[in-house]
Amino acid sequence: MAVIDVTKTQALKGQSKTAARKAAARNVPSHADLPVNQILRGDCIASMQKLPDASVDLVFADPPYNLQLGGDLFRPEGSMVDAVDDDWDKFDTFAAYDKFTRAWLKEARRILKPDGALWVIGSYHNIFRVGAAIQDLGFWVLNDVVWRKSNPMPNFRGTRFTNAHETLIWASREENAKYTFNYRAMKTLNDELQMRSDWLFPICGGQERLKRDGKKAHPTQKPEALIYRVLLATTKKGDVVLDPFFGTGTTGAVAKRLGRDWIGCERDEGYIEVAEERIEAALPLDESALKTMQSPRSQPRVAFGTLVETGYIAPGTALHDKKRRWKAVVQADGSLVTDNDQGSIHKMGAVLQDAASCNGWTFWHFDDPELGMKPVDALRQKYLLATEP
Repeated sequence: MAVIDVTKTQALKGQSKTAARKAAARNVPSHADLPVNQILRGDCIASMQKLPDASVDLVFADPPYNLQLGGDLFRPEGSMVDAVDDDWDKFDTFAAYDKFTRAWLKEARRILKPDGALWVIGSYHNIFRVGAAIQDLGFWVLNDVVWRKSNPMPNFRGTRFTNAHETLIWASREENAKYTFNYRAMKTLNDELQMRSDWLFPICGGQERLKRDGKKAHPTQKPEALIYRVLLATTKKGDVVLDPFFGTGTTGAVAKRLGRDWIGCERDEGYIEVAEERIEAALPLDESALKTMQSPRSQPRVAFGTLVETGYIAPGTALHDKKRRWKAVVQADGSLVTDNDQGSIHKMGAVLQDAASCNGWTFWHFDDPELGMKPVDALRQKYLLATEP
């Protein structure tokens, strides 16, 4: 893995928002035009300025917090807290921080593809200022997600509530962007419950906490599980993810595991050394393990009869609604028969409920010997995973 300085490429031209968007869609730079899976040494703004317009799928940013610490912080027994006091987190004024924030966000929006998206994580010190800049620059906020820390650092002075969370803002490049959201994969990840916007993860510790000479390699290292969820939810295999504040390479390591390409911007040589070693050691998941459950909107159409033909569900199988009020039996042609009628999974669900329509995939359930009642959509998803190219 090389650390390089990229050369500036020609920017795409456009006369209006609509024309620019269409032009970008037609002229998206290829991977050959990008320094994928490499760290760009130097200031993040200067590095991003050298990248083509509309060239990356996702930007994940963990910018400086601008903590404005007024002195050392000590624990009750007298030991000093290893807080963020690095030069990269220091700005003379809020105005200076705001200027910096708008500069890197402007470049991030330029290099995002029309349907690309942005994630920014921060604490109460900076996230509200960053959020205002995000909206001012034309991004469209999709969610704010709370990372709730299961093991936060106590408030040693006892003067405030324990600061037990950080906030992530997820925004598309523009209001009508067709951004990626792997809803079905998130629901599967969450035991078939819709994923909420409050996520519980511990802060880095143990073996995951990177150290150099017995000290933390980076004061604000994020847990890989957090980035894993972000990338699994909002990118696809082969997408390009840019992290303008690369640090010790968490984004790169997780992207490599998930089969995504990455670009990192970092100016600290110590962090770069740690990131290189870490990413080199990261093992990508097996190709077959990267297949994820698809949302009904994006998945190929599959007839219920196809599941019967291919043996995923056998003729004669009894199906019920979730509360077992009604029963129907699967026929050899994929239709369902009840005591009084026969038809498709959708028609019979609607008839029994006296409804205008019904999604039979989620209405009808089968008995799984190990997992209990499961919707027949679980069999469709299993079939799609097995037959995906």
